Amino acid sequence: MSVTKSAGSPQVATTLNLDLPESAKKVQSQDPSPANGSSSESSKKTKGITGFQTLVHLVKGNMGTGILGLPLAVKNAGILMGPLSLLVMGLIACHCMHILVRCAQRFCHRLNKPFMDYGDTVMHGLASSPNAWLQNHAHWGRRVVSFFLIVTQLGFCCVYIVFLADNLKQVVEAVNSTTISCHKNETVVLTPTMDSRLYMLSFLPILGLLVFIRNLRVLTIFSLLANISMLVSLVIIAQYIIQEIPDASQLPLVASWKTYPLFFGTAIFSFESIGVVLPLENKMKDARGFPTILSLGMSIITTLYIAIGALGYLRFGDDIKASITLNLPNCWLYQSVKLLYVVGILCTYALQFYVPAEIIIPLAVSQVSKRWALPVDLSIRLALVCLTCMLAILIPRLDLVLSLVGSVSSSALALIIPPLLEVVTYYGEGISPLTVTKDALISILGFMGFVVGTYQALDELIKSGNSPALSNSTMFIQ
Repeated sequence: MSVTKSAGSPQVATTLNLDLPESAKKVQSQDPSPANGSSSESSKKTKGITGFQTLVHLVKGNMGTGILGLPLAVKNAGILMGPLSLLVMGLIACHCMHILVRCAQRFCHRLNKPFMDYGDTVMHGLASSPNAWLQNHAHWGRRVVSFFLIVTQLGFCCVYIVFLADNLKQVVEAVNSTTISCHKNETVVLTPTMDSRLYMLSFLPILGLLVFIRNLRVLTIFSLLANISMLVSLVIIAQYIIQEIPDASQLPLVASWKTYPLFFGTAIFSFESIGVVLPLENKMKDARGFPTILSLGMSIITTLYIAIGALGYLRFGDDIKASITLNLPNCWLYQSVKLLYVVGILCTYALQFYVPAEIIIPLAVSQVSKRWALPVDLSIRLALVCLTCMLAILIPRLDLVLSLVGSVSSSALALIIPPLLEVVTYYGEGISPLTVTKDALISILGFMGFVVGTYQALDELIKSGNSPALSNSTMFIQ
């Protein structure tokens, strides 16, 4: 799940996952004039992006690995409960994004600031609350958001490594029997190669070189390549799953409640793009139309998620894999989809990695002399890459990684924090009991998903600990 983020130059838009404190400072330094909304009006008019560009960035920012795991998520919820739950979660996620935008605009106008990122908004929200303890500890608001940003982004990187290994392993093991025709009706037995965890290690040198790229402008090239690869792949996947939809009468309308938390984690992982809204709103020429564009974009995203999730489950039934790419036939057209996604995810890894790097590295570099700044910078980057690879090896099940990351961090950023932020922001100005009740219910829903989803994912992981790598293997039916 990536997010469009403004780079150091106003003209550069790079696909990342969440707003960056350093970039926010750059935006502020570019135009110190008074804010109208959440950014300066003159900067928007001269260098901003159009409404259509904003919509495109918002939609493409959600086209990551999460959407490929939604068919299995629908299986964990049921063919009726799954799409309905995706619809409800899409509406709630969109509402929380609107809350964040309104609160950021409120503080930008009140404090005369051109831009405010997620962490700043939470910090100023706590500072304006009527509770003295929250006011004195307002700086912890930014730290909490930064912590969840780091966990979320490094979690995305772990998901990417598992995805890369699973898909490349399947392509390599089936290469001897891969054909040009996609219409043969025969079972293809995969030729065993090395363990998927060794594939993960094989990607480590490549990922290490990619994260050494520190210039966001250079990463723009990788962003473009990733977007093209994923778009082409999604089109090919969509045309395949709609070719033949079997009878759905045998599929359960509502799945077991024990597997529903896994659905929640994967779904909220896919919807976790709340960090995109403030950078995009800040870069628009006319931010007055942003709420409409945000609603339209989230409507498109939710519709696409429901379609891919429901149709993918209908197409493959109980045989659906952790990523729908693993269910594609063994012909070169659909094998190319996996290879395209491998290229796209490799490029996206460096972009996702940029976010935690920009939070952690400046803190570490500030503690050493200028002579040691570059060695410390590169060492931390390499250590973080090794950490994500190690975590991926420890949890090599793609479906559980998706659910775990979504439950732990995405639920906090997308569902728990925004409603609470609205309460503390507007409490002193008078807020209706209905709004307080609504915000409390959303936060409670997010917290329940956080606790139950994390527990269920860890429980499933422990149960499958003896053979974790086998869960994503598959037999091809052409």
